[in-house]
Amino acid sequence: MTTLDGAGEPVDPQELARLIVARHIGDVPELAAEADLHAHLKQGGAWVLDVPDRPSAVWGSGDEVLWASGEALMVCGGQGSGKTTLAHQLIRARLGLDNSLLGFPVQPGNRRVLYLGMDRPQQAARAMRRIMGETDRRILDAHLRVWPGPPPADVGKHPNTLVDLATEADADTIVVDSLKDAAVGLVDDVVGATYNRARQQALAAGIEILELHHNRKTGSSGGTPDSISDIYGSTWLTSGAGSVLMLSSEPGDAIVEARHLKQPAADCGPLRIVHDHASGRSSLDDPVDLVELAERCDGITAADAACRLFESATPTRNQTEKARRKLDRLVETGALRRTGGGRGRGKQAAYLPVVAASGWETDA
Repeated sequence: MTTLDGAGEPVDPQELARLIVARHIGDVPELAAEADLHAHLKQGGAWVLDVPDRPSAVWGSGDEVLWASGEALMVCGGQGSGKTTLAHQLIRARLGLDNSLLGFPVQPGNRRVLYLGMDRPQQAARAMRRIMGETDRRILDAHLRVWPGPPPADVGKHPNTLVDLATEADADTIVVDSLKDAAVGLVDDVVGATYNRARQQALAAGIEILELHHNRKTGSSGGTPDSISDIYGSTWLTSGAGSVLMLSSEPGDAIVEARHLKQPAADCGPLRIVHDHASGRSSLDDPVDLVELAERCDGITAADAACRLFESATPTRNQTEKARRKLDRLVETGALRRTGGGRGRGKQAAYLPVVAASGWETDA
């Protein structure tokens, strides 16, 4: 049998499709062997108590996790919102060629990345070439496998397809571009539930999953899509995802807003993203420079930062916590220092420039 591992004869997609589909047609699946069932059962104490307090992050760190290990990340949005642009940069980072995206660290994979380039594959190849060069050829040949065009079987009918393809590619990351091409009839709950089963089987096998998907044309309230109910298809598509990031823009907009609709930990949004279409790179549009603000004001609190970040004189508690996380991340990188804080009213932490000005007590 031909494989996707680069050895032997080139892959024959039709033969591989026939073999995959043959596994699922005609027979009721046999019950797994008793030894396999026993190995899969976990002791309750270890399963409940031995997990870390925070999810392990593929993309993110601490409480700010956009993509948690063992949980699928769905990036959804309308046409031209930059879903594929973000996905290609995450692929580059999973290959070890970059270490962060939008200011959040990305962990490299241990094995290959499998890119299911089903939606306009030739266009996707040209788009990916913007961030890849001839110097990357060796890594691309060794660590990236691509399935261009329709999948070998409808994943909404044949749930082993994702695991089968990842196994052939020796991949620990699958990028599904996009869901509408992986399964036909996504509004059908049976299709949605079967796709979710395929997703969960892959995750259980230690394979990380990134999925690209579309919104409905209008939101449930008749306006712009802005909630998880505005994502196209069966509820099982979003119910089985660990994280859902919605991109909102019109084609050609310079700035795209990303809302973190479903979070494995803290809410990382909203984010204002600028896509550089010439270079294929994305960055955060942060009109408020918190380091500069701390220098200008001789120190700031999380509430001060929230007022500026969210343009509100009375920021909500959630907005203040988001501002605090931004400030703490600047402390971790050494751009700011933190002093004070603790229990009791009025004991807010102050965030100061590394070279402190006057008026604030420092830890130095």
